[in-house]
Amino acid sequence: MKQIWHDLLFAHWPLSPETMRALVPAQLTLDTFAGQCWVGLAPFHMSGIRARRLPAIPGLSRFPELNVRTYVTYGGKPGVYFFSLDAANLPAVWAARHFYHLPYFHAAMTSRDLGGIIQYHSRRLHSAAEFRGRYRPTGGVRLAATGAIDHWFTERYCLYTTHRGQVYRGEIHHQPWPLQPAEAELEINTMAAAADIALPATAPLLLFARKLDVLIWPLRRTE
Repeated sequence: MKQIWHDLLFAHWPLSPETMRALVPAQLTLDTFAGQCWVGLAPFHMSGIRARRLPAIPGLSRFPELNVRTYVTYGGKPGVYFFSLDAANLPAVWAARHFYHLPYFHAAMTSRDLGGIIQYHSRRLHSAAEFRGRYRPTGGVRLAATGAIDHWFTERYCLYTTHRGQVYRGEIHHQPWPLQPAEAELEINTMAAAADIALPATAPLLLFARKLDVLIWPLRRTE
């Protein structure tokens, strides 16, 4: 599957491994940076969504998405573990839950670029989880240096999920993230709390990416 991701904010908070261990399936090894686990919030919108060798389907190829994530390894391979993924497209939510065993939720969502400031709102339907905020880049594009925390956050090329006790991996391919420093005003953010995660009362680390082309392979059960 091909996707294009636009106007993405990474907001990250540190949490102790002891706190995170109870929230992540035991089969997955927690990944840490400087002794801390990190929870990320990532609002963005997608376009050009299509299966390999097929055209984009009108009405299904463009919509906002917001995820809450952390970082894990399995068999020594680093990846992303999602606590939730909200999307403004019900067929996509159903397909991702059915074929990828990912915790997708249907939400009413808007993402608008108003004079260079992204105004974003997401309200999950049928349960309490909401995000409202605005964000923008504050500097030029750079590639993350190997060993830096922004490289650790972003240069991961698979996702992990579990289903009936089995670990599954989805391979992801993209060029290195074109990152920019960012600022944000988070007016409402109950997304992590909806996954029983209590974020610390500290300012998050913020990064922005304007656009990224992504290829996603089918989910495979690990050995």
